[in-house]
Amino acid sequence: MPIPCDSAMRRPEFAAWMKQGNDITQQFLSFGNRPGLIALSGGLPAPELYPVEDVQKAVHRALDKHGSSALAYGAVEGLSALREAVAQRLSTDRLSLKAENVLITTGSLQAVELIGKALIDPGDVILADYPTYLGALDAWLPRQPTYGELPHGGPWPEAKFAYVVPNFSNPTGAVLSVGARAALLAQSSESGIWLVEDDPYGELRYDGVVQPSLLAIGAESGSTAYDGAVVHLGTLSKTIAPGLRVGWAVGSSEMIRALSQAKQGSDLSTSTFCQAVALELIRADADRRHVPTLVNTYRERRDALCAAAQENLSDLFEWSIPEGGMFVWMSARQPGLDTNALLSFALKEGVSFVPGSVFDPRGHVSPSLRLNFTANPPELLQEGVRRLSRAVRDYAAQRPAAE
Repeated sequence: MPIPCDSAMRRPEFAAWMKQGNDITQQFLSFGNRPGLIALSGGLPAPELYPVEDVQKAVHRALDKHGSSALAYGAVEGLSALREAVAQRLSTDRLSLKAENVLITTGSLQAVELIGKALIDPGDVILADYPTYLGALDAWLPRQPTYGELPHGGPWPEAKFAYVVPNFSNPTGAVLSVGARAALLAQSSESGIWLVEDDPYGELRYDGVVQPSLLAIGAESGSTAYDGAVVHLGTLSKTIAPGLRVGWAVGSSEMIRALSQAKQGSDLSTSTFCQAVALELIRADADRRHVPTLVNTYRERRDALCAAAQENLSDLFEWSIPEGGMFVWMSARQPGLDTNALLSFALKEGVSFVPGSVFDPRGHVSPSLRLNFTANPPELLQEGVRRLSRAVRDYAAQRPAAE
């Protein structure tokens, strides 16, 4: 007997958190595929700069050395040799890291998500900068936390953890000074609150002085193994290629055990094949050799975007030139400007950006926006800024009638 097919059939509802979710990231990633659209929205590396030859060589070495084991299931925590390589990379005279301090993840965003699984119960408080990384907000949304603005100049309220992107923050591009980092560590120690340091952009520095990581600053000299409250997140997505999907979390062995338990129910383990390739890339210093090319190219693109903005948008927006990273954060000189509403005008002109509201845990409408400069060559960045200027002026001309 055929089963009746009724398109109006009642079905169980999706989880409650889905009603609060969004498809913003999916939309912005898809903008790059629109013919004629200049996408200044995504936080994407330049695909033409991916070190394809280095990856090809690493693939051959990985299969030669690991054979069929590179195609098998792996340990939840990751390949031991890769964990050791990451530990060695991040160790300093003061900071002693072992494989037990490292969890290999499927991109650093999985590490962000695992932090939520391991630490957040519904209603728990996360301290974060306002604005903060959209991917983290999306990752933690199913856990249904609440947010408090991270105090940089005073005591912390009760919370499960504090989250910070200290190097070229997404979205603002800001860098925390050594003094600000030390203050965060002091508050974390005093309050007993975990401090999550997300550092995907740290090696993309174009100007200024390299700052030590929170992980390194907080290490106790002479310690046999790291056992502090900082959880440091890193990735090869920005220095090699995001398609590898290899990142890591580094912290106390207690935290790594908790994150490993959370990970086993997510994907069992990060791709063993991708880990083996990543190991060969790290052993060959391929990522570090590639960074100068990225830095030189991205510096030129940053300068092109900021010069075009100075010429076309300086009467409408203000911004700081970032010392590194991938983004320029612009705030409207007219506080009431709604960049959510502006986006549709920009798309009509053939350019995209990210409205500031999506980076606010409260979802407040923002007079700010984020532009990416890494994914396009200078001539497209310049044309994109010109299109954005036309869109803003068109929007401003129609605002009185719309309101």
